[in-house]
Amino acid sequence: MIRVLVVDDDFMVAKVHRGFVDRVPGFTTIGVAHTGAEALALAAAEHPDLVLLDIYLPDISGLEVLRRLREQQDGGGPDVLAVTAARDVGTVRSALHGGVVHYVLKPFTFDVLRDRLERYADAYGRLATAGDVLQSDVDDLFVALRTTSKTLPKGLTEDTSALIAAAMRSYDGDLSAGECAERIGLSRVSTRRYLEHFVDTGKAEVRLRYGSAGRPQRRYRWIG
Repeated sequence: MIRVLVVDDDFMVAKVHRGFVDRVPGFTTIGVAHTGAEALALAAAEHPDLVLLDIYLPDISGLEVLRRLREQQDGGGPDVLAVTAARDVGTVRSALHGGVVHYVLKPFTFDVLRDRLERYADAYGRLATAGDVLQSDVDDLFVALRTTSKTLPKGLTEDTSALIAAAMRSYDGDLSAGECAERIGLSRVSTRRYLEHFVDTGKAEVRLRYGSAGRPQRRYRWIG
């Protein structure tokens, strides 16, 4: 099992991310931290294999946590997968320089995180059983970690994808899945699958609108 430490200042988000991790075969969450200091203490005590690290923390930056994790264990500490809303180039560059295995923008679906975790597990397993490696082995490892699928997921079609994309592009603002479905005459469930795919591939962004009760509504805006 790959042991994971989840770090996020938002208690509900951390709970969701923990649930995501524990749904992926071969992974288990060994702790949850809500501050940078707590993350460093848990990492020193529990020695996780992987840290899901938010960048925006209330006490110190996730980038500083990343740096201290490297110093704390002389470069032999856990791998780090950044899961954050930070989109500025400087933060992304600093995270890459710090050695993150991937950088996932919030909010994301379970399928997105599962894809990154499965790719990480593949690379992790290869390194665990390897002795000396060839250049081709190294190339394969980086491909496994960095690439993502560009094809439509099973059950989605190019024609419907183009229809929903056109509807999103023509609307000045954000839409719920239900509102988008009404504009194009499709079911809300089917439309949401396409919208989530657009979010996963960076063509749309999603934000949560909180009401007085119940689950927050997901609102989508085209950015592609």
